[in-house]
Amino acid sequence: MSLLRPDHAGPGAVRDPQEPRRAAPDHSGPRRRRAGRDLVPGRLGWADLLRAGASGLRTRPARVILSALGIAIGIATMVAVVGISSSSKARLLGELDRLGTNLLTVTPGDTMFGEEAQLPHESIAMTSRIGPVTAVGATGATGESVWRTDRIPRVQTSGLGVQAASLDLPATLRIRVARGVWLNGATAAQRAAVLGATAAQRLGVREGDQILIDGRWWTVVGILEPSALAPEIDPAVLVGFGAAAEYLGFDGHPTTIYTRSDDESVGAVREVLPRTVSPENPEEVEVSRPSDALEAKAAADGAFTTLLLGVGAVALLVGGVGVANTMVISVLERRREIGLRRSLGATRGQIRGQFLTESLLMSAMGGTAGAALGAAITVGYAAVRDLPAVVPAWALAGGLAATLLVGTVAGIYPAARAARMSPTLALNTT
Repeated sequence: MSLLRPDHAGPGAVRDPQEPRRAAPDHSGPRRRRAGRDLVPGRLGWADLLRAGASGLRTRPARVILSALGIAIGIATMVAVVGISSSSKARLLGELDRLGTNLLTVTPGDTMFGEEAQLPHESIAMTSRIGPVTAVGATGATGESVWRTDRIPRVQTSGLGVQAASLDLPATLRIRVARGVWLNGATAAQRAAVLGATAAQRLGVREGDQILIDGRWWTVVGILEPSALAPEIDPAVLVGFGAAAEYLGFDGHPTTIYTRSDDESVGAVREVLPRTVSPENPEEVEVSRPSDALEAKAAADGAFTTLLLGVGAVALLVGGVGVANTMVISVLERRREIGLRRSLGATRGQIRGQFLTESLLMSAMGGTAGAALGAAITVGYAAVRDLPAVVPAWALAGGLAATLLVGTVAGIYPAARAARMSPTLALNTT
């Protein structure tokens, strides 16, 4: 009997039948695992996705342009609305800065019997004695109308009235004289008149012309520019207090007093004005701040802008529906392409990414064109209306962000539908 162990036996050794057979070592496992690692699908980078998406758009340019046009119209509407509103608001705020917000207006209220009260004769002088007050101007209604010639029927007044005006009125209201001159100590006592901007336009006169007031001819010595804080001056014919008393029977009671004061003292002056103007009946005096009306106008313009933005959002939504429709049709037309790519190893995520990229590129094209068009409309409108052209950066950024959001939402369903296609069924499609 051999003393060698079966596993060390030579070539001629006889194996013991009772000895269990040892399994041969398996060296195919590592090779099989290496082969499994080698079958990992390739990854598409951002550049590859952009190239794939752009190539898909180039195959149907007409349809892409029409779909992007809907996005462009929506974005252009939104940017133009915001830009025009911002330009108008910038002009209004600039006008407020020039005219100031420290102007207060004093007018008579109603008596306890419901009748219109009167401001005392000395109210102008009393107002000027308030410490923080820097300027005082006043007007008084004469009850007279004005005509261009004596051949016009008296009932046709064109809504123009004659008012007595103090010499400090333009300085207080900060109104410039467009043509001619303002009243002075001499002309304020003569039949000389200065027209507001609207009055001059309706009468069709210039400085040096004659107008008819209470059966007498008056000479136009000046025409004012439009007044933003006191629009009631625009349709008025202004004469001196002395001339109004002598020729028109004016009783001397002012109907409106305008005051300027230090900016930090406006609130305090507003509190003491009623008691100063009419110590006996302060409750019959009304005090207002004209700049509040302009600020309210700006707020109203903002509300109108919000409404127009809603219209632009609807147009953008319609454009998004057009993009989604285009992408769905694209998926149906390119089923064989999708099946071929899946058969060559493309994953569902890669197919989904390709079609979503196409949708984003299409929307981005429309959004960029729309933002440029909206900015151009704003600049053109501002140039025609002599406004400062203002296109807020947030409007452009918001428009582009909305574009990408619409593109993403519009492309989700078509991309998911393309990714779910079976390669075999897609290749069998005719």
